[in-house]
Amino acid sequence: MSGLFQKISEQFNSKLPFVSYCKPNSKKIIALFQKNDALYSLEDGKSGFAFVSFDNLKKYLIPENYSDIYVEIVNESDFVLSKSKEYKIEETAKYNFENLVNLALQEINSGTFEKVVVSRSELIELDNFQFDLVFNSLISNYPTAFKYCFYHPKVGFWMGATPEQLVNIESNILKTVALAGTQLLSDLQEVKWSEKEKREQQTVTDFIVNNLQTVSSTVTKSEPYTFQAGSIIHIKTDIHATLDTQLDVSKIIDLLHPTPAVCGFPKNKSKEFILKNEGYDREFYSGYLGEWNKDFLTFEFGKSDLFVNLRCMKLDIDSKSNVTKSQLFIGCGITSDSNPEKEYFETVNKSQTLKKIL
Repeated sequence: MSGLFQKISEQFNSKLPFVSYCKPNSKKIIALFQKNDALYSLEDGKSGFAFVSFDNLKKYLIPENYSDIYVEIVNESDFVLSKSKEYKIEETAKYNFENLVNLALQEINSGTFEKVVVSRSELIELDNFQFDLVFNSLISNYPTAFKYCFYHPKVGFWMGATPEQLVNIESNILKTVALAGTQLLSDLQEVKWSEKEKREQQTVTDFIVNNLQTVSSTVTKSEPYTFQAGSIIHIKTDIHATLDTQLDVSKIIDLLHPTPAVCGFPKNKSKEFILKNEGYDREFYSGYLGEWNKDFLTFEFGKSDLFVNLRCMKLDIDSKSNVTKSQLFIGCGITSDSNPEKEYFETVNKSQTLKKIL
């Protein structure tokens, strides 16, 4: 175990908050080790690591001014590469999720909303779970994703590898992406996106561009293109904006979060449906996380690098029994031409991001 992971282990055993993360296409692991067990909000510190829930009600921060900061180069000899494994389809979970999709389709057809993102969770029990091996496997298998390991005794233990940036803000320059549509990567066939997938991605793009135009007179976007995240591909559009004034980061985030990629459109109606009908608490799944007002590699103040918390899991680690319960979260976007069974299998495909690591 490296010095960094030894420190993480000691921090966890002492029940003190920490976060360890690796940015997309980076070979450096950054960690913030909080010196006390207080639960800070975003308003409590100027800079640090943000961890925010889907419903935007829990906005936590591991603050820089109460933390020790470590940076370590990734050692590829530590990587543990896992082989894919076949998982049995649970008929009850399939039935319940398809019912949820059908309910969403009824609301779409009645005009309540144009799109809604519904999700489910799975619980997996693991013996002799070793977070350092799992985290290194995430780094190895998903180089283009944002990989993280977050712990706070008053919040929980979370890990993930998300492919989706929420925003990158430096001075008055904002960068973000519109990401939607999902297929398994195949070397045997040309990538073809359906009209349903294209429309879904366009909805996300339009929402982001329209909201950014309220704070920027200069918003540009790329053409949609296919983006690979591990064994899964998506449709992606890059979006840039020059902000008209120096706005508070949190006000900009509130314009976008949650986007149609994780909630739906219109936002309020689809969010209301999710909270009422999913049947469980998403907590921090499909919220956002990342560097808040500070780049911890260059130590430049005024930069924020935030990601949507997708392909993530919440861990309940029992050190006495050596059994860890892992709750996985997976979802998909529903539009008028969605097929309930196909949407269920899309969540199955997405779950492989973490299952093959575990």
